[in-house]
Amino acid sequence: MERILTNASRIINTFLQSLDRNSLRVSAVSISTTIQGPDDEVWAGLKSLFDQAGGRSEVNMVVTVSNAAD
Repeated sequence: MERILTNASRIINTFLQSLDRNSLRVSAVSISTTIQGPDDEVWAGLKSLFDQAGGRSEVNMVVTVSNAAD
């Protein structure tokens, strides 16, 4: 079955790719995404994603935060 990307999916995927090119490590699967890196950069990245997506449509973001090591 072909995967159909919604506008929200495109926004999120584009943004996650940009995070992955910086100092953050991104692991994305169908229902969750893990972002690892320095605290300030993770928070800045999440805010940027929320701001970008929120500028285009309504947004719901659910975040679970952990300082546990791999």
